[in-house]
Amino acid sequence: MFLRKAIAILFGASTGVVLGASPAALLQNAQGPTAKQLSLVKAKLKETATHSWELGTETETYLEYDWAPTSVFGNNPIPPPHRLPSNQNLSNVFAITEQIMKLRAPDAETLFEDTAAGDPASLGVAVLLGNWTNANWSSYGDAATKQLNYLLYKAPRGSDGVISHRTEQVQLWSDSVYMVPPFLAYYAALQGNKTLLKESYTQIQLYRSHLRDPATGAWRHILEGSWNDPGLWSTGNGWAAMGMLRVYQTILNSKFSNEFSRERKDLITWSYDIVKAMVPYQQSNGTFLNYLAQPSSFAESSATALFAAVIYRLAAITPSAGVFLPYAEKARKLIARSISPDGYLLNVVNPNDFALRGDISPEGQAFVLMMEAARRDYLAD
Repeated sequence: MFLRKAIAILFGASTGVVLGASPAALLQNAQGPTAKQLSLVKAKLKETATHSWELGTETETYLEYDWAPTSVFGNNPIPPPHRLPSNQNLSNVFAITEQIMKLRAPDAETLFEDTAAGDPASLGVAVLLGNWTNANWSSYGDAATKQLNYLLYKAPRGSDGVISHRTEQVQLWSDSVYMVPPFLAYYAALQGNKTLLKESYTQIQLYRSHLRDPATGAWRHILEGSWNDPGLWSTGNGWAAMGMLRVYQTILNSKFSNEFSRERKDLITWSYDIVKAMVPYQQSNGTFLNYLAQPSSFAESSATALFAAVIYRLAAITPSAGVFLPYAEKARKLIARSISPDGYLLNVVNPNDFALRGDISPEGQAFVLMMEAARRDYLAD
């Protein structure tokens, strides 16, 4: 409680904004996606997710949207019970992990064969949950440990210890903050490993030191390696901010929470800074361009949904972030208008080529549900 109050004072002073009525009052009558739209969005997510990061994001989305008490954003989620209650059986999450384990070779070093070093780790939290809650799934624990060891000891690293997002060279992608540190933190929290928990924070700190653009406060997309994408990719900023919040929540719910008060404060500050940097680039209709600072870039809905999700989660943690709720609501209204009759999120970036428009984005489908889960939880809190 003291830390939350201190953060609120800090941010209240820095923004110069004083909220009048309860921020939740802004949300009570707002229009957003309908229940029918969300059901269709969810069905299309299930149909379209195939890549490692898409499946990993899908599992996290189900945890937040369908099984909120088990998500790190839930109440006392760490450690989860070894026997899950029948109303929290994580059926759609474990359907994915079972598929992954069937496809995975027993001696594989990662959870999913991929040219990205970071993306397979996005499946790690779901696999750890499977191991923890089902005594017959001991192979899950072995697979998660191999994934951990790959990241810590085999993946390429920079001279400062930063873990590469790619397997073939040291290259840093903002996306990786969502994929790797939350897995490290969750593994550490379940095992009571203070050193590993600190590593999850350190990796975010290192990525920030490389990718943050000091002029704007937003993050560049890809640096280091043989080629770069130095633009302020909207989705990458959302990936980074939400990854920070997941690590914050994991640390908060671990037995080391009090010992990591400074790290927790940093994670909230850094996530807040990303939102603050993005807000000036929101378009009049609520959307964001694919690249924040490139007026010629196209409007992009998946980043817009993720932006809103980050704000709702952040506002639940630190009340000062309530100043951003009108921007989240504006984005959410845009998303409600951007869902096709058959449930696809429209105006999305190509998941396999971040510079091009796409037709279907599984991660975009997931972000819509993340947004709604975050808003629901904010209002309930």
